[in-house]
Amino acid sequence: MAPPQSVITNTTASDPLQAQAQRPRLKIPAQGVVGESNESNCSPSYLVISGGTGCNAICAAFARACYVLPVSDDGGSSSEIIRVLGGPSIGDIRSRLVRLIPPAPPGTTSDALRILLGHRLPSGIGGEQRAREEWRSIVEGKSNLWDGIPEDRKEMIRGFLVYFESEILRRAHKNFSFVNGSIGNFLLAAAQSFFRSLPSAIFLFSSITNSQANIVPVIATNHTVTIAAELMDGTHLVGQCEISHPVSRSPSPEDEYPSSLSFDTISPTVISRTQNVHFEVKSKESYERLRAPINRLYYINSYGHEIHPVPTPEYISGVNSHEILVYSCGSLWTSIIPCLALRGVASAIANSHSLRAKVLFLNSKNDRETEGYTAATYIQAIARTLNARYQRDPFGLGPDNAATTYPVSAFVTHLVHLRGCAVHVDVTRASELGVRCIEVESEAREADGIPLYDAACAKNALKQIGELVGLT
Repeated sequence: MAPPQSVITNTTASDPLQAQAQRPRLKIPAQGVVGESNESNCSPSYLVISGGTGCNAICAAFARACYVLPVSDDGGSSSEIIRVLGGPSIGDIRSRLVRLIPPAPPGTTSDALRILLGHRLPSGIGGEQRAREEWRSIVEGKSNLWDGIPEDRKEMIRGFLVYFESEILRRAHKNFSFVNGSIGNFLLAAAQSFFRSLPSAIFLFSSITNSQANIVPVIATNHTVTIAAELMDGTHLVGQCEISHPVSRSPSPEDEYPSSLSFDTISPTVISRTQNVHFEVKSKESYERLRAPINRLYYINSYGHEIHPVPTPEYISGVNSHEILVYSCGSLWTSIIPCLALRGVASAIANSHSLRAKVLFLNSKNDRETEGYTAATYIQAIARTLNARYQRDPFGLGPDNAATTYPVSAFVTHLVHLRGCAVHVDVTRASELGVRCIEVESEAREADGIPLYDAACAKNALKQIGELVGLT
C-alpha cells in the first residue's frame, strides 16, 4: 500500500525541501534552555532523540528542545539499582538532567548541586568499604558535598536518599553494592519508587536543580525495560551491555544463595541480573566484535518474550509540535533505535505536519554496534526499524490491516557529518535516498585525530538546515 499523499507530496520534485519551506511555521512557546538568552524565542524547536552521553556535548546547540531518552540501559550503577530495586533504568536521564543544570560560578547553589548529583562513590581496591563510608557521610548530612546547598534543598534531597537506603535495607538479602554509585541515580531512583512515576521523579529533580529541561522517557513504566538484538546469523543478545559493550560482571550473591525472594531474572534460560556492571569509556573503544551484524532490535518482557511497548504520549505529541527532529550522535542500536522500535512512532514521524526537517547526526566513527557501516547504512537502519511492524500480525485483508511502508525521506531528510570523519559518506547515495548531506568542521578532536562534535559545529549545521527549510 502506498504511503498517504501528505507524506510523499513533492518528494520527487527538483527541490524536495520546497514543500517543507512553504508550510506555515508553528508558534511554540520557549521552554527556557541552559545558557541561552531571549533570542531562543525565535529559534526552531527541536525534538532530540538521544542516549545519555552521546548528546551531552552538543546540548548547547539546541535553544528550545525536548529530549527523548531510552530507559533500557543496564550498565553502570543503574545495573545495581535494577538488580535490587527493579524499575526502569534512570542513568541516561540523570546524565542529561545534570548536564542541563544551569551553569553558575563556583560556590553557587547550582554549582554545588551539579557537583553533588554528578558525584560517584569510590571504586577500585577497597571500593565497597570506602563507598559505604562516603555514602554514610552523605546520607547523614556531614559530607563536604553539601557545602553551598541551602538547607531546604539539602533536607529534600537527603530525605529521598534516606528513603533510598530504607528500600535497600528492606532487600538486605540482595547485598546492594555502593561501588561507583551515582548520587544523582540514587535520588532519581528513590523519587521514582516513592511517586511510582518516572516523569514525576524527573520533575522533582528539575525543580530541585532549577533546571527548565524538558526530558521525556521514551516509555512510561515502573517496570524494568530490557532490549535484545537479533544478529544476521540468527543469534540473540539480551541487554544493552551485551549488545554495546560487554564487560566482566561480578556474580550476584543470589547465585550462591538462591531464594524465592530474589527471583528477578528475565528467564531462567535467558539472562540473570548480575551485580554492579561497571565499565569505563575505554571499554567501548577496544571492543570484541559481534559474531554478525545486527539485524533488528526488540523489547522483551520478564519471561524473555518479545513485546511491543507503546511510547510515552508526550513523545508522540512532541513529534507533532516541534519543528526539527534530531537523531543525535551516539550509539545507534542501543540509544537511538530503542526510541524508534515502538508502536505508532513511524506514522507519527512520517505524517507530522510540524516537522520541517528530520536530521541525523552521523557518528564520527563506528563502534561495536556499527562496525563496517557507511552513512547510508545508518540511514537505512533507521528507516528499516521504523517501517517494521510492532504489533501482532492481523487477520484478514482489510485496509486497516495493511502495512504502510514509508520512503526513507519520510524519516530522515538531512545528514550532518564531520569533515574528516572515519565513516564513509557517499553524498550521491544519500541523495538517491532523498537525504541532503551537510558537512561541518569541528575543532574538537579525539586522541587519534578523529573529529568530535561540539556545540559550535552542531549549531552551524542546524543553522544551515534551518535556512534550507525556511526556519530562519
